[in-house]
Amino acid sequence: MRYAVAALALAGIVATGGAVSPAQGAQVEAGGSRQARPPLSGRVVVIDPGHQLGNHNFPRKINRPVPAGGFRKPCNTTGTATNGGYPEATLAWRVSKVLAARLERLGATVKLTRTTNSQRHWGPCVDERGRAGNKVHADAKISVHGDGSYTAGARGFHVIAPTDRRPWTHDIYRTSKRLAVDTRAALKAKGLRVANYIAGGDGLDFRSDLGTLNLSDVPTVMVELGNMRDASDAHRMTSPQGRQKYAAALADAVRRFLQPVP
Repeated sequence: MRYAVAALALAGIVATGGAVSPAQGAQVEAGGSRQARPPLSGRVVVIDPGHQLGNHNFPRKINRPVPAGGFRKPCNTTGTATNGGYPEATLAWRVSKVLAARLERLGATVKLTRTTNSQRHWGPCVDERGRAGNKVHADAKISVHGDGSYTAGARGFHVIAPTDRRPWTHDIYRTSKRLAVDTRAALKAKGLRVANYIAGGDGLDFRSDLGTLNLSDVPTVMVELGNMRDASDAHRMTSPQGRQKYAAALADAVRRFLQPVP
């Protein structure tokens, strides 16, 4: 599917570095010496840090209806927070920045859908976030969030992927499902629990109502890293070590997806 895409304020972060083994990257000859290409060289990844810290200061802007894939939804929401007041927008921003740095070290070109985490800014809207990967011909897009369930005992992560909806997501449904499975596996490998309050209980959720997924032409998932209202999840989310664990898992997921084992 094709879209007329408005210019996005995407922050491009590009770097390469970190030696890898010959098995991890293609070998090239340069001046008589062998150098290993980073494993994600040539790959483009879009990271969408959910919400924006200042969204609550701009109610008219974030409540404006925008396209969401055959219907319209509010531009954005304020996001949730821990019981202690730590905002989802800040969690998403900090995890996304660490994730971007990890992917850069693997050789990827990384684009962020927002460049700040500020009370003075809002958005971007879900339609811009949804189309962010299309404009840069990304190989994958991952949207980072935290959930805010008040269900007693609700905890754990889940990964949201698009359903198969013609004409919106039929072209990316299968690859997005594979990215979701790789993301779940990587989070579980870090010792993180799947959500105990999402139907199915397997850590995967397929939804047709999210513009961030519906408007994408590239493989995409949204990950709810945990329930910010749960004390255990909140403790991890508000600690640098916990956010490092989330970012490491998501970087592993992207690498699994873009470099599948033969």
